[in-house]
Amino acid sequence: MSVLIDGRAMARELVERTAIAVAELEADGISPSLAVVLVGNDAASEVYVQRKIVQCAKAGIRSIEHRLAGDCDEATLMSLIEDLNRDAGVHGILVQLPLPAAFDASAILDRIAPEKDVDGFHPVNVGRLSTGTGGLVPCTPLGIMMLLDSVIEDYRGLNVVVIGKSNIVGKPVAMLLLEREATVTVTHIETRNLPDIARAADVVIAAAGAPHLVRGYWIKPGAIVIDVGITRMRDHDGSTKIVGDCATHELEHAKAVTPVPGGVGPMTIACLLSNTVAAARNLGARSSPP
Repeated sequence: MSVLIDGRAMARELVERTAIAVAELEADGISPSLAVVLVGNDAASEVYVQRKIVQCAKAGIRSIEHRLAGDCDEATLMSLIEDLNRDAGVHGILVQLPLPAAFDASAILDRIAPEKDVDGFHPVNVGRLSTGTGGLVPCTPLGIMMLLDSVIEDYRGLNVVVIGKSNIVGKPVAMLLLEREATVTVTHIETRNLPDIARAADVVIAAAGAPHLVRGYWIKPGAIVIDVGITRMRDHDGSTKIVGDCATHELEHAKAVTPVPGGVGPMTIACLLSNTVAAARNLGARSSPP
């Protein structure tokens, strides 16, 4: 029987540690704050933003919500980001994705000051991650590593297969694993013989956005499986349910797996708060007198 890695419990612990760090910063005159920018009225984005705001409150982080109409022009959003970049009272900036189709998301994210880029998407932070020289790390990969740390003591030489090559999850988590001396294979939609490649892995990280892609026979006994996928599907009775990229009910022979929901998702938001505190600490150190 595989062990379920409880992302909710780990996220609660991380939020509690973050709240302690917030209190320490406030004692030094720094009040960590996160500006969340929402463009349009995408229903899923509304839910995600609300969850982030609730968790900010639990950690004592001040959240500042900026809402723009879906038909606003790109210049308006760019101007808002520039204002937030200059605002010394704002330590983290998050532009909720997806943006309306008319927006150039890459250009928007590139406009965020790297030191306030708590999502870790700015090219400067991506470059720092790839060279192992610090910077803010994307939240989901950071959360994945914390989940893995709960069941892995030594990554050296482990064979890890990442399914999905996105800039948000696949590529950055591969770089984090390489820093730990794991041997990493990144696969994608054009990869041939994917089940055979996965079956040789000690760790499989499924981040393809394809419901139940990873079946039981893809996973060798004793492997660890991290399921990043989250898809809302309609059941046979008309109800909806959330499923991941893995057929979890077929993975009893795995050593440990993350559930969906309740695995990677809660850790992503908790790591966003942790990144905000890290940004506040770094910005505070820069502004302090020598």
